[in-house]
Amino acid sequence: MSKVQGGMKCVKYLLFSFNFIFWLSGLLVLAVGLWLRFDPHTVDLLTGDGAPDTFFIAVYILLGAGGLMMVVGFFGCFGAVRESQCLLASFFACLLIIFGAEITAGVFGFLNKEKIAEEIQKFYSESMADDNLNGTVIAVIYHKTLNCCGGSSSEKNQALCADVPEDTRDCLTAITDFLDGKLQIIGYIGIGLAGIMIIGMIFSMVLCCAIRNSREVI
Repeated sequence: MSKVQGGMKCVKYLLFSFNFIFWLSGLLVLAVGLWLRFDPHTVDLLTGDGAPDTFFIAVYILLGAGGLMMVVGFFGCFGAVRESQCLLASFFACLLIIFGAEITAGVFGFLNKEKIAEEIQKFYSESMADDNLNGTVIAVIYHKTLNCCGGSSSEKNQALCADVPEDTRDCLTAITDFLDGKLQIIGYIGIGLAGIMIIGMIFSMVLCCAIRNSREVI
């Protein structure tokens, strides 16, 4: 027999629906994380020898959060259906941990945004200054992927960019724009998830308290 009645029964099914949406959100986060990790443009730019890996740290955090959200969402659904006070309290604690981790990751990304761009720009500039074949190949990959050319005053820069149109962006600016677009995607997802988690924590605590009160009445 259900431990909650009336309005709390509505909260129970709302929490179940929320957890299903939360599980789908975890699946979406996982999919976006995989896309950012294996996107051909990202792979071409950031997987060469000596390429900085700071950007991928944020992506791996995103992948971990997506997987954890799917697990937590499943147990949240189970706890709502079974009206388990223990599972609902654990669900609340997990949401709080994920929320804290997300805030930490967001602050880390915001504070290191310029550092990530500078590391990639430095990697590109060093490739342009490198006279061996590997440096040339890396520079050409950046030019094709970002539709840019140049950004340094080396002889190689003048040679590789001799035939490009004058209005072509320099690669240092293109790298910044590229990262801004990727990090904005991560930021928008984070803001949306934060709102969803706050709602979930409120629902889980309301239902958990209702179950406890119903037991005290019995």
